[in-house]
Amino acid sequence: MDEFPRVLCGWSWEENKLFELALAVVDEEDPDRWQVVAAMVGGKKSVEDVKKHYVILLEDLQFIESGKLDHKLGETQPCSQVDCTQSVCWTDEDNKYVT
Repeated sequence: MDEFPRVLCGWSWEENKLFELALAVVDEEDPDRWQVVAAMVGGKKSVEDVKKHYVILLEDLQFIESGKLDHKLGETQPCSQVDCTQSVCWTDEDNKYVT
């Protein structure tokens, strides 16, 4: 799992999962939402880090929901990451990093 976190712009797979869980349980209206999310991720990410990660997540969701994703589920597609604001395609090869 050492290589996979680099794909997520410095976020490990575990941190990303904790981030998603935190978003699910922390109320959007909570004035301390981002501080709580950062703490739930493990305390290694700043409030600014989690806000940026959230923006990237929203952009990815918009792209997926727009119908512009031009491949069929289950097909491996070449995908490269230009910078941390770009989406990354999940391939069958990536599954080996999931335990």
